[in-house]
Amino acid sequence: MNIKAEIDPTTEIRAQARPTNLKAGMEALAQFAQEAASIENALEQLADLSGPDAARAVAKLKTQLQGFEPCVTLLGQVKSGKTSLINAMAGWSDLLPSDVNPWTSVVTSLHLAPASRRAETGARFRFMTEEEWDRLTVKGGRIGELAGRAGAEGELEKIRRQIDAMRDKARARLGRNFELLMGQEHDYGFFDKNLLERYICLGDDFDAGGADEGVEDQGRFADITRSADLFLNCQAVPFRMCLRDTPGVNDTFMMREMVTIKAVRDSRICVVVLSAGQALTSVDMALIRMIANLQSRDVVIFVNRIDELPDPVAQIPEIEESIRQTLKDHDGPAGAEIIFGSAAWANTVLSGELEEMNSASSRALIAWTEAKLELSDSNHSPANIVWEMSGLPALWKALSRRIVTNLGAPCLAGIARPAITLATSQEAAASVEVQGRGFADGIGAQELRAQMDRVAHEALAALEGDLDSILDEYRARAVRAHETFVDRATHSLLEHLEQRGSDEMWEYDPAGLRILLRSAWSVLGSRTRKAAEARYEEAVGAAAGVLYRGFGPAVEGVRLGVPDVPEHPAPVALAQTIALDFNDSWWAAWWRRTRGYKAFAKQFRQLIIGETEDFMTQMTDIQTRDIRAGILAGLGAFFDQQQDILMELGAGAEGRDDVGALFGTGDEQARREALNGALTILERHVA
Repeated sequence: MNIKAEIDPTTEIRAQARPTNLKAGMEALAQFAQEAASIENALEQLADLSGPDAARAVAKLKTQLQGFEPCVTLLGQVKSGKTSLINAMAGWSDLLPSDVNPWTSVVTSLHLAPASRRAETGARFRFMTEEEWDRLTVKGGRIGELAGRAGAEGELEKIRRQIDAMRDKARARLGRNFELLMGQEHDYGFFDKNLLERYICLGDDFDAGGADEGVEDQGRFADITRSADLFLNCQAVPFRMCLRDTPGVNDTFMMREMVTIKAVRDSRICVVVLSAGQALTSVDMALIRMIANLQSRDVVIFVNRIDELPDPVAQIPEIEESIRQTLKDHDGPAGAEIIFGSAAWANTVLSGELEEMNSASSRALIAWTEAKLELSDSNHSPANIVWEMSGLPALWKALSRRIVTNLGAPCLAGIARPAITLATSQEAAASVEVQGRGFADGIGAQELRAQMDRVAHEALAALEGDLDSILDEYRARAVRAHETFVDRATHSLLEHLEQRGSDEMWEYDPAGLRILLRSAWSVLGSRTRKAAEARYEEAVGAAAGVLYRGFGPAVEGVRLGVPDVPEHPAPVALAQTIALDFNDSWWAAWWRRTRGYKAFAKQFRQLIIGETEDFMTQMTDIQTRDIRAGILAGLGAFFDQQQDILMELGAGAEGRDDVGALFGTGDEQARREALNGALTILERHVA
């Protein structure tokens, strides 16, 4: 297993000694990359064959395609090995530091672009806003707010001391620049380990006197950094993508939980990273709640650190059974794919240190290899075998399948459909020009565009009315579910007090509230999709009517595609921890401080209403506003395209030379063949 470790001259990071099967499992993603390239070529060809108005619409589609970047979010407990796994997935063993400061709330997004030669291209670090910092330092974050409502003065004082220490340390490090940095960002045309350590890693305390002298100290900005975006070329991936490393869900102030929930909400595919040594235990309830709100198709569970198991062959089936039972008990995605592996093994291969693997890890590797390796694989190199056993190929296979099915194919279809409309409109434009000048029925270009504007306004108004009605009903249902939950919980509390008194602490599971709200959210998704699909189809018919009134039979060949309805997001806000999720010191402190039945009931209602206010706002206002805006934007984009088509057709009707030139020259046959070739490619992705 002698594998020489080389140094990448562009990064000065050891990243060679690769296995030859580094891209194993990415076959579906590689095929998708070829399909995306063919779509892009078809769009370029279509732009060359189009007049200026349609070419502008084609350019928008090309920008949309080039901006498509599938995002995979990794989440799990602190120190579950997420960062090490991301390093292995990027094929770069020590790319991201693994000792992340537990006092920061940093989401690190790794933007990978396929390239034959790897080199980092830039970094962007964003800092907390004043509002976020004040919420943390004045109220103590989510935990501080909870402690204040629960009357846990002891816990609140402890939080204040921790925050004071953090605030003093941050001011000492940053000096007079501290306030100026709030809400700002730092951009770099490069990144290396030292730069990353300044922004997202734990650093030693140092004197404030050096704060303004530009000393590049580890952890200098860590306390106020809220996110990091790293951009680099990568030999390992066949298509651009983003790997997002979240800071975990179990931290002192619940700041990590908040940013992790937002990261999951912005991503369709999640990898839940568990440690084989503890899998899903009682301390993972925050993580379990988050998983419970995801669909099986959107989540992959990677059980890391099997290299630390004394007997992986016997223990792994037991661990898998335990995980599935836990998911079942907590209404999680029962069909979630579970993959076992070791980021440590993968990074050992990448760093060329196979011979330095410790004896316990080697024994686990040998046992797992003997149990899993097929005889046909026996001629593989040691590096290839270890890479296979690390679980990375299996993980990439699962992710590639989900990226292509859930994100990629719908994206290509959503681009191909309006592109087909534009392509078929080119022949119609030429036909209008050839058949004779002037519009059908004497309608002028200005009146025709005004008609399309009226149709668009009416369609958008009708869709807005449908959505507003559906959202109002959903909000009413969600509020009723919330009120019903509070009433039932209060009744249970009073019943407990009457039967058992206040000496025995009362507990109540808030899972019922989450299930009711999740059900309401699911119904909302079904209803908004149905309403949007109906209005989208009506809009296509109305737009076709305007085109026919303007140009007659010449536009019968124009194929108007129904826009895609945006995907309904997962209700991840429901994963937010609330007071009822604590069955230890929090409730004990609240219970001891409260006296009298009426006081119990009144304070309990205030506590739960305050605790659930944030995620109720997310569920009924913020996320619903995003859903409404996305659906309306889809219809608006459709009508924008129709106006471009109208202008293209109008150019033919007015006898503009740029349209007639498309098919009116000696190479007309070649142009038609080129257009048909582009159409063939586009149609394959709509079928």
